[in-house]
Amino acid sequence: MKKRFYQAVWQMTWIGAFLVMAFAVKTFYQAIPDEIYIETGNEMDYEFDVPVSVVLKEENAEVFDNLTKTSVTERMPGYTVTCKLFGIFPVKDVQVMLVEPQKVYASGLPIGIYVKTDGVLVLGTSRVTDADGRECHPAQNLVKSGDYIVSVNGEPVYEKEDLVEKIDAYGQEREILGIRRGGEYIEVSVTPVKSAQGRYLLGIWVRDDLAGVGTMTYHTADGVFGALGHAVSDGDTGTQMTLEDGWIYETDIVGIKRGESGTPGELSGVIDYGRGHCLGTITENSELGIRGRLLEAKGELSSGDSYEICYKQDIRPGTAYIISAISGEYETYEIQIESLDYSDIEQNKGILFRVTDPKLLDLTGGIVQGMSGSPIIQDGKIVGAVTHVFVSDATRGYGIFIEKMLGDE
Repeated sequence: MKKRFYQAVWQMTWIGAFLVMAFAVKTFYQAIPDEIYIETGNEMDYEFDVPVSVVLKEENAEVFDNLTKTSVTERMPGYTVTCKLFGIFPVKDVQVMLVEPQKVYASGLPIGIYVKTDGVLVLGTSRVTDADGRECHPAQNLVKSGDYIVSVNGEPVYEKEDLVEKIDAYGQEREILGIRRGGEYIEVSVTPVKSAQGRYLLGIWVRDDLAGVGTMTYHTADGVFGALGHAVSDGDTGTQMTLEDGWIYETDIVGIKRGESGTPGELSGVIDYGRGHCLGTITENSELGIRGRLLEAKGELSSGDSYEICYKQDIRPGTAYIISAISGEYETYEIQIESLDYSDIEQNKGILFRVTDPKLLDLTGGIVQGMSGSPIIQDGKIVGAVTHVFVSDATRGYGIFIEKMLGDE
């Protein structure tokens, strides 16, 4: 009996030690960046918030970018260091990348965003009533929310009008829909239903464009801009919009719905789609934001103060500022950075902050939808952009590190 007791205690001790070590490794992993950017000519002190020692692993190690699956070292020179706990246990490899000094213009300008999808986005399916009054569900279990319909019987479709016309043209014949689902191409066979009005229906709700309000984060002297800090996604399905074309426009903020506990606030804007009010074209929609190029006629945007880039290892908890023009004038609002998460589990939630500025709290209650992309400034440098708000607390939000938005810029 005593022997079994000691065996159980021994086992529990080992399990506890293992759990403590696993927790420590996870904590250390999140506290140490995956990559560090050092401006050419500067030295890195490798001071992290956890007790690890750093040793050189090898120069020009092959480290891959999670988004492009291409070697980071193909894009910029660098080397790899290994962080070790107690100088013994390897915790994490860190890619150190050498970059040239860089400046961008911090914006904070509210913009109207309009994107056309690459294919026709499926929102869902529904029942339809045929000419005899019977209810049918022709697309059930065949087409899913988040699918993109790209062809009908081999003929490409670009807009929902194309889809409707082709379904009508083929009539009640069985139709083959070409669908892009989760990055893969598949084909499904669906038979349309003839309605009492003589139209042929598949019982599919679709969308081929999306418009909304966001904030421009930065632009460069040569006209490249970045905005949002997260993807343009469909509000009904949560699907990231695949981009065929996209533009940004001037917009006037006409209303602000204050954020409250359990209900995020929102900016209401009027987008002017006139040709003279188009600011630029969108070339990329990724989980790290939208990027594009300003029109040459909008070169006046690239004026005012430019900011040096502050990379994530140099950001500190404490006072910082949001730049925003939601009041109609460019203003800076104070925030407190509470913590930093260097892991890439959620790439646009690396900065946790709280709004403390009385003016912004009085105006919006904190962070509201439409402020995504508002640049974050600390110690006179741009460190990131606002991306998310806490639904339960509008005064708290997340931000993305600026180097994530810049990419290869």
